[in-house]
Amino acid sequence: MKNEIKNNLDNPVQLEKLYRDNKANFKRSFNLVFPDIQKTKSAQIWNARLNFEGEEISWGTNRELIFLIIASFMAGLIAKIPEFTGLDPEYFYPRNIAFVVFPLLTAYFAWKQKVGTKKLVIVSSVILVSAIYINLLPKDDKSDTLILACIHLPLLLWAGLGFMFVGNQPNYHQKRLEFLRFNGDLVVMTTILLIAGGLMTGITLGLFELIDLPIEEFYFKYIAIWGLAAAPIVGTYLVRTNPQLVNKVSPVIAKVFTPLLLIMLVIYLFAVIFTGKDPYNDREFLLIFNVLLIGVMAIILFSIAETSKNSDSKIGALTLLCLSIVTIIVNGIALSAIVFRISEWGITPNRLAVLGGNILILTNLLLVTFRQFQAIKDGDKVGKVENSIASFLPIYIVWAILVTFVFPVLFSFK
Repeated sequence: MKNEIKNNLDNPVQLEKLYRDNKANFKRSFNLVFPDIQKTKSAQIWNARLNFEGEEISWGTNRELIFLIIASFMAGLIAKIPEFTGLDPEYFYPRNIAFVVFPLLTAYFAWKQKVGTKKLVIVSSVILVSAIYINLLPKDDKSDTLILACIHLPLLLWAGLGFMFVGNQPNYHQKRLEFLRFNGDLVVMTTILLIAGGLMTGITLGLFELIDLPIEEFYFKYIAIWGLAAAPIVGTYLVRTNPQLVNKVSPVIAKVFTPLLLIMLVIYLFAVIFTGKDPYNDREFLLIFNVLLIGVMAIILFSIAETSKNSDSKIGALTLLCLSIVTIIVNGIALSAIVFRISEWGITPNRLAVLGGNILILTNLLLVTFRQFQAIKDGDKVGKVENSIASFLPIYIVWAILVTFVFPVLFSFK
């Protein structure tokens, strides 16, 4: 890409074609070669176009603001269904917590991307069928398959959101990576909003307490729950209308936490050996081990998606490679432990779900690590690292579908 940009500085049509074919890769490559071509007028124009950032905060159009208000209000209504209907909150929330936000965010991107009717009907049907299915599952607090379905269903709804996000380019890997970046930016923005909301809550309750007017019950019942439900929706709106707010924060977070996570993980592995903890016979420890693995894997994918668009630093690439290798070791321990438990005590829904998830994560990690190693030797192969992430996302979704819909039937809802 870098050579193509240099060779076509006097060919605006070809430059525009390269940009539209792969905007993220074009911007990254252009910024790398700009110091060498900055004296040319064409390069100066493209630099202004690609890197211009407005200083003012955009609040979008009136229609977008109306949608934001309606969606936030509806999210609060969904969250309040147990109170309005008398349903047991312990029954409602584990099954339906994902429906508070995901359908509304999906509707937002369906509207913004102007998706076709066919696609809209498919995603809407999936959401509706999922809602009916999860609420018809037998009520049994000890049912492993019910718990697994409740855990994996949000992943399916997340996939529907991604399907709308990519619009009319579902197989375009760069759009899938943009979706991952959006999720990282959304986490950052939502966290900021929740922190600000927490501060406001503390100040509000404190002020009313000073005048001996207790409002805690009213506040948390009618205001806080609406704020919690609306936070991801407002965060999405701000990220999409003002990308400059977080597009520099997320890469910094990725760069800072990747080496810290690597150090922590290495120390943790030595600590496990030193303390003699046994994931093969300690079920709770194995569960925590797998949660750690999923979290680290998510951070690796997020870090690659973020840093790939901003830098070709060898140190950053090597750090990510080392983190991936250490994570493979962690995955190997977890996988061997679950295989041991299955061989000793047989197959259960939980063990099979963890086994399948571990195999998928290990396969993805091996592929990503191999591509990272290639990219370090040849910087032009960074795109293959990105593709190894984007191409694997549908496989996770297929597994989530199996666990959510097939496991309960396969294990007789136990």
